[in-house]
Amino acid sequence: MAHPQETFSRTSFPSSSFISRRRQVVYENTLLYQLNVLKTTGRYEAFKLEWHPTYDDKPNVWPVPNHLFWDSDVAKWIEGACYFLQWRNNAEIDAAVKELVEMIRSAQQPDGYLNIHFTVVEPAKRFTNLRDLHELYNAGHLIEAALAHSQHYQNDLLMEPILKYVDLLYKTFGPGPEQKHGYPGHPEIELALLRLYTKTKDPRHYAFGRYFIEERGNPKGQYGHHYYDVESEARGESSNERPVYLPASQSYWYQQAHVPIVDQHTIEGHSVRAMYLLTAVADLVRMEGTDVSNPKLDALHRLWSNMVDKKMYLTGGIGAMKQWEGFGIDYFLPSGTDEGGCYAETCAAIGVMMLAERLLQLELDRKYADILELCFYNAVMTGMSVHGTQFTYVNQLASSESDLSKRAEWFTCACCPPNVTRLLGYIGGYLWTSNLVDQRLAINVHMYSSAKLAIPIGDSTVEIEQKSNWPWEGKIQFALRNTSAAPTTIRLRIPGWATQWKISPAPSSTELVNGYLTLSPEWLQANPSFELDIPLQPRYISPHPYTNQDIIALARGPLVYCLEDVDNPWVNDHFKGLVLDPAGTINEIPASIPGAEEPYIGLTALNAASFVKTDSGQSPHRPPEYITIESTEEVKELHFIPYALRDNRGGRGQMRVGIRRKH
Repeated sequence: MAHPQETFSRTSFPSSSFISRRRQVVYENTLLYQLNVLKTTGRYEAFKLEWHPTYDDKPNVWPVPNHLFWDSDVAKWIEGACYFLQWRNNAEIDAAVKELVEMIRSAQQPDGYLNIHFTVVEPAKRFTNLRDLHELYNAGHLIEAALAHSQHYQNDLLMEPILKYVDLLYKTFGPGPEQKHGYPGHPEIELALLRLYTKTKDPRHYAFGRYFIEERGNPKGQYGHHYYDVESEARGESSNERPVYLPASQSYWYQQAHVPIVDQHTIEGHSVRAMYLLTAVADLVRMEGTDVSNPKLDALHRLWSNMVDKKMYLTGGIGAMKQWEGFGIDYFLPSGTDEGGCYAETCAAIGVMMLAERLLQLELDRKYADILELCFYNAVMTGMSVHGTQFTYVNQLASSESDLSKRAEWFTCACCPPNVTRLLGYIGGYLWTSNLVDQRLAINVHMYSSAKLAIPIGDSTVEIEQKSNWPWEGKIQFALRNTSAAPTTIRLRIPGWATQWKISPAPSSTELVNGYLTLSPEWLQANPSFELDIPLQPRYISPHPYTNQDIIALARGPLVYCLEDVDNPWVNDHFKGLVLDPAGTINEIPASIPGAEEPYIGLTALNAASFVKTDSGQSPHRPPEYITIESTEEVKELHFIPYALRDNRGGRGQMRVGIRRKH
């Protein structure tokens, strides 16, 4: 089983592309910027286990201390730094990683325990609140950091203390009569343990990850009761006491713990937790094998479909509910705060990518790769500025006076910035997957860019290189080299949004299987160089009719577009009163962000915009004609920019993706 965190190192980016330019920004700006933030906020030296004034702060979101995630902030930065250091060394980043590892090693307690808050602030309360506090979540990110560190440095300086900590956790949690039958309120350690097993081959790591997955939601987990009820009672909490982000006590759907995963029929609760858990489930399914009926696989299909069909925004974002950072009811997808809510956290979209990649390895179907690409180019890439030093946590599809379209320099709960960093560190592992069976090689191409994949086979290396200006241009040139090492099959994803495509030279068959075109070893032997052309044309997209949103948005290729006040300075209502005629002409306009290296294609709608005007009557029983559409010369040209590039040029923060449709 291959994880992108391991296979990414086979991919290089020899030519300039959107992805390589984003990676360059992270390497040159983001890693050092985030390192400085770690130092100035106290995170960097927190593993020295000295008191920090922040530890006295009242929690912004009770009962979670503001600093509770510091372990994971540091761990994700180490992980991302190690991915980039494999590509290109940086003395300052390298020195910081080494110093952090030494501090982590020195912070470990004699029994193996490793956590800042429960060592310094509340040492008597370790493992007493798995539901709300993030010990095991932090441990999961430390495991992933250790895996990346070991891969790059080829030593066990970080892996050694992490394995000792895992040993303690393995003794503490499990089905035994002397063990706690618990599991983390925030899934993460599950997927980390299963990844750890692929390195260590220690059956305890596999069994431990599986236990956390299968025990979750057990209504009789400890002493015949739900584990979270038992630990809550042990803490002396009343039955009515609850965290502020939950609508009622025992809202265990928030933690994905209301029922076992195989019995869950709809995607619920906190969206990041759902994605991390399902990613781990997909890994477990792959380990168990898909040749027999597996209720976990059924659950994956069921919950994926519910999410994509009924609970996903046009940008690939998920999570409409701000209160619990997660899913609402089916088809509840308002665009912004003043329309009922919209959250679409950056980490959640990264989680969708993680899950989609896992599902692609279980079942090669473009429905997963289409969502993978949609999330990357929209809901994820909008989470970081073009200069790599500002970020978003929430990614609404429409601004409002209370929530403008603005990025921030950092967050108290800073999960998203280092998550984007580590994703771009191993993004090469998402572009394609490969497998070698009986000396026959198969390469599945999921995303397009300018990149090269090198696969060692014996004394030779098979290479496949693609050159393109994706996502701005749709022509991709391929070159396959050294196939004498192994007969090679290539499968190319043809995006579901593509209305036409062409491959040159033309193979004898262009039949698609689950959205992928198969190129045989014989054809590739005769045509080691070929070109795939997928015309990128502006098109309108709309949410499901059941959302009761009669809106349209512009898209081009994998990119979804939005309006900003920078290009449309007349706006004063966040584009709420705007009406767009889909019959209007759309022009493509080459442009670029001032001071940045990222050119883009802007879109302009000509003679397509008008305004809604309503009468001032107060009666709720208005006839249909109470709404009129008035044309105006002021919006003769309506200018759109890719949603991923919003808030990079100043402005007042007025933005919108979906515009009311004119009939």
